Amino acid sequence: MQRIMKMRTAAFLAAAFAATLGPIANATAQSYPSRPISIIVPFPPGGQVDTLARILLDRMRAALGQTIIIENVGGASGGIGVTRVVRSAPDGYTLSMGNWTSHVGGPAIYPVQFDILKDLEPIAMLPAAPTIIVARQNMPANNLRELVAWLKANPDKATAATVGAGSPGHVSGLHFQSETGTRMQFVPYRGGGPANQDLLAGQVDMRIGAEASQMLPHVRGGRVKAYAVMAKNRWAAAPDIPTIDEAGVPGVHISVWTGIWAPKGTPKDVLARLNAAMVEILADEVVRKRVAEIGSEIPPLGQQTPEALAAFHKAETDKWWPIIKAANIKAEQ
Repeated sequence: MQRIMKMRTAAFLAAAFAATLGPIANATAQSYPSRPISIIVPFPPGGQVDTLARILLDRMRAALGQTIIIENVGGASGGIGVTRVVRSAPDGYTLSMGNWTSHVGGPAIYPVQFDILKDLEPIAMLPAAPTIIVARQNMPANNLRELVAWLKANPDKATAATVGAGSPGHVSGLHFQSETGTRMQFVPYRGGGPANQDLLAGQVDMRIGAEASQMLPHVRGGRVKAYAVMAKNRWAAAPDIPTIDEAGVPGVHISVWTGIWAPKGTPKDVLARLNAAMVEILADEVVRKRVAEIGSEIPPLGQQTPEALAAFHKAETDKWWPIIKAANIKAEQ
């Protein structure tokens, strides 16, 4: 009898303890966020992710009721910035906003100390943009077929800017070389902003797999030559630019998609709060207009869930990592 009483007492105490934790957890969820949130953009200012982050910034502040701080932490194809988030406290106050380079290509070639699929919690898929092949304004070739002919006549003389080893420009550039029998020199940059600056200044000849949304103002202004969109379908923002299939090098397709993540272990109610905020932000008409103006596309509502981002991220990794490994891409290239 005494043993039964002890067991009942223990059960009662356990239930009472759990009951006290419930209100504390709910209070924590309701109070989040109670201080500024840092969003780590793993590239220098001026690139695709940085531009998108700044478009979302004002609306994000309103949706979350807190100051949002964007921190640009470039290097290692986004790996340095992502590492910082992985090592941060899982409390929802340090987030990772990244793209194909930082969350697919970079981790495939750099010796990062994290698992890109397991050490981050997905929050939401963000806008995506096609990639494009562009060249300096005075490049001799006027279309993609002429460019291929020029590259063949001038092997290893052309320079192609990339956002580091394993970036879309690097991976698709190597694929482009393989498909066309051409050779060029790849010049790595720490971000799209610096790469675009040197292209506009004529310091490099071209960009393959450049973020189309970042190149759009320069294409429209006639400051660069656009040869092809690296997609199956024409780009709604610039429908006069042919697809790479139409331009003569079929099948070399790659897009730059973006997402937002939190460190592994972030409470589910915090993740839900962040996802709800992102869905609200992406539905805002001003945000949608600004995203369209830079040539990006907002994913459908059904693809804005954490589960959709997780599935898509894994699918992209499963698709591209074998290609990167087969090409023997190294961080020093």
